[in-house]
Amino acid sequence: MTTTPRSTPLRTAARWMLGGAMVFAGLSHLFWARREFQAQVPDWTGKVLDKDAVVVASGVVEVMLGGALVALPRERSRVGAILAAFFVAIFPGNLEQYTKGKNGFGLTDDRTRLIRLFFQPALVAVALWSTREPRR
Repeated sequence: MTTTPRSTPLRTAARWMLGGAMVFAGLSHLFWARREFQAQVPDWTGKVLDKDAVVVASGVVEVMLGGALVALPRERSRVGAILAAFFVAIFPGNLEQYTKGKNGFGLTDDRTRLIRLFFQPALVAVALWSTREPRR
């Protein structure tokens, strides 16, 4: 029988909060904020894929990753790495929102759009830190 290495209470709390936030964000992609998310899909993506399909797919992925953070403790480091990669993959949408001055989610000026860019590396760090295997 393989046991799951224990995590620290702070990492566990961060992982659960991040998991909940991901499920909430994913559901918002699918339901109440769908149009707002479509505005954040990079324009070049829309030339290859339908923007709504991108929003729906990313919403499903967010729900799955959020659930996996909580429900799959034996896979937490793998899920954390996948989530960190996901945050990197969606960064071009945030960057385009800033560079093209697209409004969305209350980000209606360059200053707030720029500040948001700094949250993405923080999310990558939290995803990796909260899922890291504890030191022995």
